[in-house]
This record gives sequence, structure tokens and C-alpha cells, in this order.
Amino acid sequence: MTKILVTGVAGFIGFHLAHNLLTRGEEVIGIDNLNDYYDVNLKKDRLAKLETQTNFQFHQLDLADTPGISNLFTAVSPEKVAHLAAQAGVRYSLTNPHAYINSNIVGTMNILEGCRHSKIQHLVFASSSSIYGANRKQPFAVTDNVDHPVSLYAATKKSNELMIHSYSHLYQIPATCLRFFTVYGPWGRPDMALFLFTKAILAGKPIDVFNYGKMRRDFTYIDDIIEGVVRIIDKTPQPNPNWSAFNPEPGSSYAPYKIYNIGNNQPVELLTFIEVLEASLGKKALKNMLPLQLEDVPETYADIEELTRDTGFKPQTPIEVGIPLFVEWYRSYYHQL
Repeated sequence: MTKILVTGVAGFIGFHLAHNLLTRGEEVIGIDNLNDYYDVNLKKDRLAKLETQTNFQFHQLDLADTPGISNLFTAVSPEKVAHLAAQAGVRYSLTNPHAYINSNIVGTMNILEGCRHSKIQHLVFASSSSIYGANRKQPFAVTDNVDHPVSLYAATKKSNELMIHSYSHLYQIPATCLRFFTVYGPWGRPDMALFLFTKAILAGKPIDVFNYGKMRRDFTYIDDIIEGVVRIIDKTPQPNPNWSAFNPEPGSSYAPYKIYNIGNNQPVELLTFIEVLEASLGKKALKNMLPLQLEDVPETYADIEELTRDTGFKPQTPIEVGIPLFVEWYRSYYHQL
């Protein structure tokens, strides 16, 4: 049994990861501040499912609480950390920028200090495909330059990767950063497109379709994401012996540090995504067609070759399977059978 600290454990990915780890017999210490960015009751219901497990303990704690995080690491002495907690959302960062600095920058700093003093065996960090920003070359690869983010959210995630590398270098903390690509599925986030669309369509309200539906996203089903994360947790990164300071490769390092994309490797046009959702709901959407937003990127597409090579990860779930599974959960959870 490995003792694993999961931050953001009441969140969408954190909940599913903790459930997977508990099922295979690990001890999970979960933290979450249960903020009201979206429905707190949904977060509490996720927690309630985890709290039925004897090898799970929960601490309501804010990442920006420096003494609180320090005391937690001292008290529980985790062996590994899955740092998933963050202030999420691209559009929210336009109106609440300070929330991203407090949670994503200060919070990650506190987690890194905890990892440093606890001599963590492996830190796994949830980064984002958003950091590819203004890049247009497809598919996105970890060898690409990512110096042109188009949202503060993306900028904090890039900053986090750099902060983690510095600690990996200074204190030899094995660390892996995973750039997630549009995760969806049961128990998902209410601010994400699939959730918003489903709620609106069932209520007979219009949905906002940005970039006139020509947006393309590498939609990745939650079970595939969790399979990849667990494989990474089990694979401690090693320094790259071929890394050159004269031609620095950004996805690895002379330190025990590694970056991977984790996605479906199959981008889907937004209009196609909506069509599959309509078929699953048995109801047509009223579409409010809108231009591309300043903070959005028109397309995401994950190059997952390195993750597949190093872990055997291979996504298994097309949207034609994943979307109906989400709809089934949504109807059940919100009693709309």
C-alpha cells in the first residue's frame, strides 16, 4: 500500500483518480477547499462516495494556506503526490484573475515545499493543453515552444511546470507534468461544454457555439485519463542522459523531470460533438452561433507518442461511447430519466 496525497480530491479528475487508487488498495489522503466555483453539493456527493472507503481520509484545506499545507505534509507523510487542485476555467480567469494566482501559483508553491521537506518519491502534476496557446502546428507536442499563452489560466499552468522543474533540479524531486486535453465524462464539471450543453438542451434553452462550431477539441474520456495518470504515478521519471544544454529538449531534463501530453489523439469538431450529444439526448439543440473568443484556441490535438511509448497508454473511448455514458449519469444524478 502506497500513501498518496491527492489535491483537488472533490474535483472531477481528483475524485475519479482517488476512487481508482482506493480500489486497487492504496491509501489516499485527499484535500480540497470545496470552493463555490461550481456546485458545492456535486463536490460533496463525490466525496461521500470516497468516504465509504476505510483507506481514505479527507482534509478541507486551501492550497494557499501555507501553514496548513505544511502541517498536513508533516502529519500524514505522503509517499507520492498527485497535484490536481487548481482554479480551473479559461473564461473565469478574465474576471477573477487573483483566484488563479492564489490557487495555482501560491498553492503550487506550498505543495512543492511540502514535497521538498517530505522527500516525496514522485510528484505528478495536472497541467493543461491550454498552455499551447497561440500555437497552430498540429498535433501539439511536448517539444513545441509554449511561450505564448492566450489566458491567465494557461500562463499559471506554464508557470507551474517551470516551478516544478526548478524544485526537481534543486532537490531531486522526481516530477511528471501531464498536459490534459478536454476531459469529459460522468461526475464532470458543470462549467465544461458537455455539461452546459446537456443542461441547456434538456431545458429547451439555446447553447453558445463558439467559432461557429468549427472549434476542434481532443475530447478525452475520464476513464482513459485515469488509466494514463495511474500508469504515470507508478513510473518514476529519471534524468534524461541525452539531454543537452546546448540544444535543450523541453519535454525532459537532466533532472528527474518529464512532461507528457495525455489526450484522445483524435480531435473532433464541435458541431460533430453536439450531434452525438443530440442523438444521446433524443433532442435537438438550439444553437447560438458565435465567433471565436479571444481567450480560446481554435483547435487542440494531442501528440501522445511519448506517453504511449513509455507507459503503453492508449485511449479506448470515442465520443460515440463516452457521451452516452455521461448522459446516462446526468439523467440519473439529476433525476431526469
